[in-house]
Amino acid sequence: MQFTVWGTGPPLIIIHGLADAVRGFAMVMHRLATQFTCIAYTLPHGLDGAKLGAYRHRHYAEDLFAFLDYLQLPHVGLLGSSFGTTVAVAALAAAPRRFTKCVLASAFARRPLKWYERFGARQGRFWDGYLSELPWREFAMRRADPATWCGCSPLARKLFLWGNGQTPIRAACRRALLLAQLDLRPLLPTIRTPVLLIGGDRDRIVPRHFEAELERGLSNVQRVEFANCGHYPQYTHPRATADVVREFLL
Repeated sequence: MQFTVWGTGPPLIIIHGLADAVRGFAMVMHRLATQFTCIAYTLPHGLDGAKLGAYRHRHYAEDLFAFLDYLQLPHVGLLGSSFGTTVAVAALAAAPRRFTKCVLASAFARRPLKWYERFGARQGRFWDGYLSELPWREFAMRRADPATWCGCSPLARKLFLWGNGQTPIRAACRRALLLAQLDLRPLLPTIRTPVLLIGGDRDRIVPRHFEAELERGLSNVQRVEFANCGHYPQYTHPRATADVVREFLL
């Protein structure tokens, strides 16, 4: 498992999304590093020896626990993004005493795939290469999440494209197929850990009603919504994201 450590203070574990990378949180970690030890790790992607064909969703949470054991961290804060929020939710339900608080950005307990998403994921799970090699990738990203595309600074957009492009095609597709049958709603009433939800008012990838299911199911939850924000606040609203994370965790 590849990971990076930045900062000093209480540990904060960062879990990236389905088609993103650790470096995508660089702007947020930069602003948190004076008060937290930010530890961001890369989800299994096949090129690291992980047997993605055998992975089930629970294995992502088991990886997180093994990672915490390796670092000898008994209690940590969590920050998950998109697909990473499902890993965080599963971990909170399985071992609540290991986590102090949890921030979930662009979160959901279930997110069924549309027919064309399922079809594309089934085909792509066998492909080699990276998302950066797919034709029409930038066009598809603009259509899927125009608020992020238009809301990024030029440098942040380069980082956004880089983070997305570094994801192996088969890893992204297999993660997507796990979502097709995932429903974490039954676990939500068992979670007592304080949770902060960060949502964007223009998120097309995870519509508001899916986040609302998560919000209704959790017993100790707050929510913050950013204006003119899509699915990736860490790229378009890094300062605001860091500020609300800091305030909530401290």
